[in-house]
Amino acid sequence: MYDLAEKALKAAIKYGAKEAEVYIMKSQKTSVSIQKDMIEGAKENITTGIGIRAIVDGAVGFSSTNIMSYIDEAAKNAVSSAKTQDADPDWKELPSYQKYPTVTGILDKDIQNMELDECIGHTMEMIDAARATSGIIVTSGSFSRSHGERLILNSNGIEVSEEGTGISGFVDVITNSGETSTAYDFAISRKNDIDFAAIGKNAAELAKKSQDTISIEPHRTEVVIHPFAFSDLIENTFIPSIDADNVQKGRSNLIGRKDDIIANEKLSIYDDGLLEGGIDTGIADDEGVASRKTTVIENGVFRSYLYDTYTAGKDGVESTGNASRNSYLSTPSVGSRNFIIDFPNCDIVADTDNGVYVNTVIGAHTANAISGDFSVEARNAFTIKDGKLDKPIKSLMISGNIFDMLKNINGAGTDVRKVGGTITPSIRVSDMSVVG
Repeated sequence: MYDLAEKALKAAIKYGAKEAEVYIMKSQKTSVSIQKDMIEGAKENITTGIGIRAIVDGAVGFSSTNIMSYIDEAAKNAVSSAKTQDADPDWKELPSYQKYPTVTGILDKDIQNMELDECIGHTMEMIDAARATSGIIVTSGSFSRSHGERLILNSNGIEVSEEGTGISGFVDVITNSGETSTAYDFAISRKNDIDFAAIGKNAAELAKKSQDTISIEPHRTEVVIHPFAFSDLIENTFIPSIDADNVQKGRSNLIGRKDDIIANEKLSIYDDGLLEGGIDTGIADDEGVASRKTTVIENGVFRSYLYDTYTAGKDGVESTGNASRNSYLSTPSVGSRNFIIDFPNCDIVADTDNGVYVNTVIGAHTANAISGDFSVEARNAFTIKDGKLDKPIKSLMISGNIFDMLKNINGAGTDVRKVGGTITPSIRVSDMSVVG
């Protein structure tokens, strides 16, 4: 990989780039899919590709290829692309040489060397555990394990080489007797430490508990939001508001609000690219800036937006190490990396006299990312009575505003979950509107 990257970098400079960056990704992924209580199929994908950014007089060009013999042409195309564009007056420069921290927990040889039989075995653990609960059918699901490598070189001295692993499981189930009810469970990790049977069992038990529903009247109450639902809401409402690119384009509610009190004084939120075993952990972001821990909210006070090198240059500040790419096919943009919700923990349901508990939500992607307003359908919701989950609720909509929610958080559970790149416990919010 290094030789290929060096070849591409030299080619871009040769064709006229003033600065150049090469991003190479190589990944091997095994995935197993589930449909209607059975394994539908398994496949293994091996992907290698290279993305090249070339900068000519402040204009940025990009090209990519997955055919390594086309590297020279890809470099030429990136430079040609830059030459056809107007200079970006906000462009400063690519990141320069820097020292990198040590991170842990992102590579597991057991996952890297996992054979297909073991992958299928883990998939069956989820199916069998769900089937063990009577009246349950697994409607869909998946297992995946992956090993990947990335290499970033640029003409300013950046050199990042790193590998990592990941593993995940998911099942969605439905009841086949009595009232129809569905539920799902999911887990993801960088280590081979997932209890796959628990995923199937949890989904099945939740679907069964969600039968024999009742209707409730519209009212305002305390709502305890499971990590699945809370991460869905925070990713679609709050995180876009701290993306420096959105802020600079006037698409954020938090413009000019640094050091304002925007949340409960007990709430802190961190973005931590160094988190041990985090899904988004690495020594650097996806353009080679050293990873760091950024305090977004400190005891209720808003402290920082998230920056990549480009947006940091526009604001005249340092990058927070939040450049992110979906693959070698794209240029970097701002993205969160291990978004950690921190609030004092307690037995949150036992600590709630009356209210509503929501496991998951549907429709969070329709939220207004600028105003923070949302209205979503709650799934697997229950009433809370005298500190215990009481009756499942037939149909429920919850609505509100993420910035009001942050101020009205008054409790958090001990059930911290890693939901993709968000790490959060269940969160209790006072005075929310629920419509049954």
